[in-house]
Amino acid sequence: MIKTTQDRIEEIRKNGYALDFGNVFNHAFENYKKIALYGGLIFFVFAILMSLFAIVILFSIFDAETVLEKLKPENLQPENLSLDSMLIFSGVSLLITCLLSPFSAGLIKMAYCAERDDEFHVSTMFEYYKAPFFKELFIATFLITIVNSILSGIINYIQMPIIEVVVSVTIGLFTILMIPLIIFGKLKAVEAIQASILVVSKQPIVILGLLVIGVIASLVGLIGCCIGIVFTIPFMYSLYYVIYSEIIGFDPENEIENRN
Repeated sequence: MIKTTQDRIEEIRKNGYALDFGNVFNHAFENYKKIALYGGLIFFVFAILMSLFAIVILFSIFDAETVLEKLKPENLQPENLSLDSMLIFSGVSLLITCLLSPFSAGLIKMAYCAERDDEFHVSTMFEYYKAPFFKELFIATFLITIVNSILSGIINYIQMPIIEVVVSVTIGLFTILMIPLIIFGKLKAVEAIQASILVVSKQPIVILGLLVIGVIASLVGLIGCCIGIVFTIPFMYSLYYVIYSEIIGFDPENEIENRN
């Protein structure tokens, strides 16, 4: 019997699943070796283009002196920002985060293609900036970011920074499968969030351990020449793909669509 994504999620709800730390890590590393160079180059070019775009926008709105003054580290501290500045900063950060989510989805799709020895190109990175995926990715990221921001604001108000970190990490952990569930499982935004929370809740310690090791592996790129991190960051996207692949798997019907 062919299992759909919804069938698999229901099965996980009832019976849970097994996840081997070593197998997942080794699988992710083998996948990463196939995308490290290409993914790193794309990530590097994209980061430069985004930075240039941001600089052009800033200098088109403000004069150079104002921009340089506002970008001083001390002026970016939350306690030194006016309410208007904080709202503008939060709004821009939210918009950028939402607009970048399809790019993250593209990197996960690249890992998917590498696993199957399918060709992937620059266009693969931007494949999900189209309907219906863009809307669902935008909504899902918007909802999670808003919740995280509200909770962070409340915790900041009561001055408990350690709790803020714990909350942010917890939200990130339980929504790790949100993007793969949208692009591979074809779930709607809210469905993907709910399913991700359910799935991760069955094996949170193992998945958290994998993410911690993944972050450490990605930060290895900071050693020596810091630019190396752009070539180690793709490891995280291989890890996201493999975790989804090992736990959920792929619908035969969606598999055909994903490879087209």
